[in-house]
Parts: sequence; structure tokens; C-alpha cells
Amino acid sequence: MTVVRTRFAPSPTGFIHLGNIRSALFPWAFARASQGVFILRIEDTDEERSSQAAVDVILESMAWLGLDVDEGPFYQTRRMDRYREVIAQMLERGLAYRCYMSQAELEALRERQIAAKEKPRYDGTWRPEPGKVLPPVPAGVAPVIRFRNPIGGSVAWDDKVKGRIEIANDELDDLVIARPAAEPGGIGTPTYNFCVVVDDLDMGITHVIRGDDHVNNTPRQINILRALGAEPPVYAHLPTVLNEQGEKMSKRHGAKAVTQYRDEGFLADAVVNYLARLGWSHGDDEIFSREQLLAWFDLDHLGKSAGQFDEAKLRWVNAQHIKQAGDAALAPLVRAQLERLGRPVAADAGWLAPAIALFKDRCSTTVELADWLGMFAGPVQPGAEDLATHVTAAVRPAVAGLAGRLADVAWDKAGIAAAIKETLAAHGLKMPQLAHAVRVLVCGRAQTPSVDAVLALFPRETVLERLRAA
Repeated sequence: MTVVRTRFAPSPTGFIHLGNIRSALFPWAFARASQGVFILRIEDTDEERSSQAAVDVILESMAWLGLDVDEGPFYQTRRMDRYREVIAQMLERGLAYRCYMSQAELEALRERQIAAKEKPRYDGTWRPEPGKVLPPVPAGVAPVIRFRNPIGGSVAWDDKVKGRIEIANDELDDLVIARPAAEPGGIGTPTYNFCVVVDDLDMGITHVIRGDDHVNNTPRQINILRALGAEPPVYAHLPTVLNEQGEKMSKRHGAKAVTQYRDEGFLADAVVNYLARLGWSHGDDEIFSREQLLAWFDLDHLGKSAGQFDEAKLRWVNAQHIKQAGDAALAPLVRAQLERLGRPVAADAGWLAPAIALFKDRCSTTVELADWLGMFAGPVQPGAEDLATHVTAAVRPAVAGLAGRLADVAWDKAGIAAAIKETLAAHGLKMPQLAHAVRVLVCGRAQTPSVDAVLALFPRETVLERLRAA
């Protein structure tokens, strides 16, 4: 049985956003679901635009989302000798040839074809054929190297997303596979479409799962693979991810870096869940774990239409994952957010996990959780309006009375609830009158979960100090 081998092959020419990373998620999920191999390949042949910083962000984003790789990262710029070796073999076997048509000649040819309402394409001037006399080699022109594309017939494949696709070979001209070389008779820089083929061949890729912006490259890549004696992998071309305005997701159209979602308090498993659902489905399941995704994932349920990103939906998915997450698992994430707020928390803070348990149902991100829990990690500053509204002259005596009672009760929810009940009875107040005042003074805000449960998470002395400040 053939081992499934998939790959993610990003170009490090800018930060990676959610639309890009989905092209890593699906081949990763398919490899994991199939007990296969997932490979990372950095396609950095565009040396002017590629950067190590962009590579670092790709690696950081994949590590955060848990998209672990089995092989790689491999860098195309480090494989140039291998690409040139294959091109040299193709030249020897007549599968490729040198083309001396200058850029000016190509542009003139293109203009003539457009004027004649023909499809602009290279016309095969330098393509060797039996009995054909080639033009004299011009002086001073460094040739490109072109692949001898088959003439006649067609190239076809059964795409796992788009179904049967068939392209006539006569629609494809002879692809440039190497740019002009600096030295006579040499092989210049191999081109992207060629490097991809050699990589997929050498790495034994069985399934190419990538964005549908590569569909036009596929027939050329299949023809080169077959010329090299290999059968093509299975292809699945994923529909585009659109932004909330219906445009292709991109940095230019406001897309955020993947790592920004981490910093904004989203859980990796929630982002994986959301992205998987944005192009694949398992019945009507909306919320699922990473383990369920890998148990269910296949290529037969990939969506055929573009998915539209919706941050409100992502927040809802994240909220569901926060509710389901263990409090101990959330603790380090919330601690990191509190540190960003300037409220560091000791690693052994006993209140953190219970506070998470109390507040997480009302939060959609760990940033929101940290905002709530800041009251436990440092001083609070009640707003003037809240103080004026809730800590009135009529309530202050009850606040003082409650502070007195809380000084000697058992410091737990039941003991605090009993002290509040006694205070209400002694001062003839209703629960909201006292509870709002206590919340404003102790928590810095008028709305919280059950006041006795919240107070129990504070040290007794902190509560007494804040109540006495009234």
C-alpha cells in the first residue's frame, strides 16, 4: 500500500494569513488521517521578495497551530544543483532545448498575435524537429531553456475538488524552465513551475492539496512529470478564501497574520476547527476537536465553492472551545495575556484556575478572560460613574457592616453568602443594592458572576481593604 505523502509549499514573500495557512491545514490533516507523511517546502526562488523573517513567521504560525511536519523544511534555493542536473538530462534526451528568441522578438510576436486575434504564445521558432532547419544562433543572446511540450492530444486529471479537468496540449506553449545563464552553455536559474515538479518527484508526493490559483500550472507540471517518467500525484485544488468584503483574502485587503490571532486570544484548536470548516465538512458538525478532525478528514468532502471568512463566527467557535477547555490548560494562556496587561501572575497562583472556571463562559477570547481576571492580579480603579451610582450614602453603612462580618467568617462561598445575607437583613436592603456596591469596590465593575463566588477567590485582606476604602 502506497504511503500518503503531502506537502505545504509556501513562498516566504510576506506574512502568512489564514487563507494561506488553510493550504497547510488540509494536507497536514490528510497525512495525519492516513498515517502518512507531511512535508514542509519553502519555495524561495523569488530571492528579491523572499525573506528569512517571512520563513520564521511561517514556522511560528505552524508551530502554534500544531501543524507538525515529518520532513523539512526544504528550501528550493538550496536545491539549485539538483534542478540544473535534471535540466541537463532533459537537454541530452531532447526533452528540452535552448531558445535564443530575444525579449524584443517575443514582444513583437505577441503584438502580431494579439493583432490577429490569436492567443499570445511562443511559436516554437527554436524547437528542434526532424528535418527542421533552426535559425543561426545570434551573437550576444543568452538563451532560455524551454520544455518540449507534447503536440496534440490533451492533459487531464480528476481533481478531488473540481472534478475532471482536461486541457488540449496545443493550448500550452513550450514552458521556460530555466532563465538565461551568465556563462555560455550554462543553465541559468530554474523557474518555479519546473522546481515544483522536481521537488514533488524527489519527495515522492502522492497528493498535492493546494489553492486553486495553481490550476493553470497543473497541466504543465503533469506534462513535465510524465516526460521524466513519473505519473502525477492526486490533485485537490482548494477554492479561494474570501475576506468579509467578498475579496480574495490578502494582506492588501486587510488580512491579519496568523500569529495575530494567537496574540488576540484565540485558541489554536479553535482556529484549526474554524479553518477546517471553511472548506470541508463532516455532516452538520460545527464544533469539533483536533482528534475528531483527524478521525473524520478525507478529500471527498472538500467544499467546491469559495469560503468566506467571518470573524464573528471565528469568535463564536473560539468561545465554544474556551468553554470546553480545561481550566488548567487555559491557565498559561491567560497568564501570558495578564503579563501583556502588566499584571504578572505567579506560576503557583491558586486562584487562577478557579477564576477561569467562573468567568470563561462569558468570554470569547483569552484576552477577554484576562481582562476579567485583572481584578485578582492587581489593584482596581472603579469608575467615577459606577461609584456615584452604586456606592451611595444609603449603602455605605451596609458595606462597612459587611466588612466587619467578613473579617471572621469561613472564607468560602457559603461563609461569604451567609455574611451578605445577614448584612442585607440588618440594613433592610435588597441584594442588588449591596451586591453592585461590593462589585464596584472590590472588582472595579458593577457586573460579575455571583458575588459570593467572586469574593471567595480573593484573599480576605484584599476584599476587606477594598471595602473599607468606601
